[in-house]
Amino acid sequence: MGKNLEHTSDVATGKMPARGSKQLLAKRVREVLLAFGGEAHRALVIEQVARAMGHDVRQIPEDLQEALIHTFEDNWRDERRRATYGFHLPFGEGSHRWGVRPEPAMIH
Repeated sequence: MGKNLEHTSDVATGKMPARGSKQLLAKRVREVLLAFGGEAHRALVIEQVARAMGHDVRQIPEDLQEALIHTFEDNWRDERRRATYGFHLPFGEGSHRWGVRPEPAMIH
């Protein structure tokens, strides 16, 4: 992750503190996927999360894009976290289409 996501807490400008940021990003990804009916291409998810965070979607910071991709992949690969967030890949590993199950085991 880049310095912007690790060292600042200015949520108003879309930058987040390091602690808890992965959980917050996972929740934002989940919300966007649910808003799209449970599935969407990851580029669209990244764009919508960036927009909600106040970024210009024509110039989404690379560190934010990488953080969102890693957040999804890390949660999808870990069985317990996958159950927590409901993340899945509808077309299998390697696909850029992300999905979410509507009722995960737990979400707070």
